[in-house]
Amino acid sequence: MKKIINDPARVVEEMLRGMERAHPDLVRLLPEHNVLVRADAPVEGKVALVSGGGSGHEPTHGGYVGPGMLDAACAGAVFTSPTPEQMLEATKAVDGGAGVFYVVKNYTGDVLNFEMAGELAQAEGIETDYVVTNDDVAVEDSTYTSGRRGIAGTIFVHKICGAAADDGRSLAEVKELAGRVNGSMRSMGMSLTSCIPPERGQPIFQIADDEMEIGMGIHGEPGTERKKIEPAGAIVDELLGRVLGDTVDFSGSEAAVMVNGLGGTPLMELYIAYARVAEVLEREGVRVFRAYVGNYMTSLEMAGFSVTLLKLDEEMKRYLQAPCRVPASRPF
Repeated sequence: MKKIINDPARVVEEMLRGMERAHPDLVRLLPEHNVLVRADAPVEGKVALVSGGGSGHEPTHGGYVGPGMLDAACAGAVFTSPTPEQMLEATKAVDGGAGVFYVVKNYTGDVLNFEMAGELAQAEGIETDYVVTNDDVAVEDSTYTSGRRGIAGTIFVHKICGAAADDGRSLAEVKELAGRVNGSMRSMGMSLTSCIPPERGQPIFQIADDEMEIGMGIHGEPGTERKKIEPAGAIVDELLGRVLGDTVDFSGSEAAVMVNGLGGTPLMELYIAYARVAEVLEREGVRVFRAYVGNYMTSLEMAGFSVTLLKLDEEMKRYLQAPCRVPASRPF
């Protein structure tokens, strides 16, 4: 294992401390809980958005904390759900009196713990609600999931609902919008390599140098098929074919498109993939409203990528374009 770390047991704590030191105008750390909150939290009269999950997917989740997106992010151990206690502390730290909304990826531990945190918060007089994202079309049930997994499309929920909350929308309105976004997006990914969690010290699965896995999950969960590597165009055609062939009709619509790297894929390759995505969408009559190419939800150093399409309405477009200030999008 070759990693730029100090102590495998302290990687999450040290990462969060580094994020706070790098972006003190945007985030502050609750060090005893491994939670990042907005530097100006709580914001009175605003619905607060809280998300979180296992570490190792950076910039998800802490990289999206700041005005226009999340109010707090709970960091679990690598590929491990945060605890209900972390989530409750995050909730209390950002509650501005208008309620707290949880954005939860569909992994069993995340869902159960956020549900428990919501019950604890409501017992303390804080109104909460949540959405469970499940954009991955690859499999219906997986290692850590009942139903479809929540993957990179979750970032669209962070962005659109974060902007809506900053715009003064109510908890019920944010929940309705989150459900609409979640129901309008589909994703699918693939991987070329495994990854190495620091405390494990070895790859989480084995894959041959000439193989790829279609439909791999962001924690290394099995996909739909393992086969020989194909050219980028053929890989995109397979992923996008599954996305376009699912239950959302993208034909004739405007869409936000994300080509998301899993951490170990050069931007060169992601843009090669996007070129094919754009070509296929043009042929299928899907108009690209905005494209996102880069590392948005990773799996440590795993090589691979996912493709997400979000079918947009006018409200989603407005909030997608709204400004935000978060560590993951800091401009020069």
